[in-house]
Amino acid sequence: MSEEPGPSEDGKSAAGRPAGAPAADGTGKPVAQGTFDSPNVEGATVDIAVMGLKAQGRLATLTVLLTPRMPADERRGRLVRIHGGPLTTSLIDPVNLKRYVPVADSTGATLQPSGMDTWLAHGNATALVYTFAAPPENVPAVNVQVGVWPTFRNIPVER
Repeated sequence: MSEEPGPSEDGKSAAGRPAGAPAADGTGKPVAQGTFDSPNVEGATVDIAVMGLKAQGRLATLTVLLTPRMPADERRGRLVRIHGGPLTTSLIDPVNLKRYVPVADSTGATLQPSGMDTWLAHGNATALVYTFAAPPENVPAVNVQVGVWPTFRNIPVER
C-alpha cells in the first residue's frame, strides 16, 4: 500500500512548497444561511447553510448543509422530491461575469450530489459537496445559487 507523502520536518510538502494545515470542509460556522419553502412538498421548509467555498489549485469545493423540516406525514424524502427536480447549484462570478457549474471527472460523472440517491430526513443536516473550477485569484467572493431558492450573495473564496 502506498502512502501520500506528507509534510517534512521543515513544514514543506514533498513538492518543496509550504504544506497547508489539514482541514475538513463544512465544519464550523456557516458563511450564509436561510430558511426557504420547499417548492414541491406542501408545508415543508429547508434550512440551507453555505459552509464555505475553498479554492485549492484549479479546483474549488463548495459545502452546503440542507436540513429539511417536513410535515408529519412525510418525514424523509429524496433531495429531488423536496426540491421538485434536479438541484442545480452554481457559482456566479460578479467580477468576470461568469457562471461556474460543477466539473466532471474522467468518467464524465459530475462532481455533485445525486438528487435521486441523496436522502434527507426531517431535522437532520445533510452535507452536499460540489466541485467547481476555481474562480481566478482576482475574485474575492462569488454568489451561490442553490436550486430554485434565493441566491446567497458575497460568499468569500477561501484560498
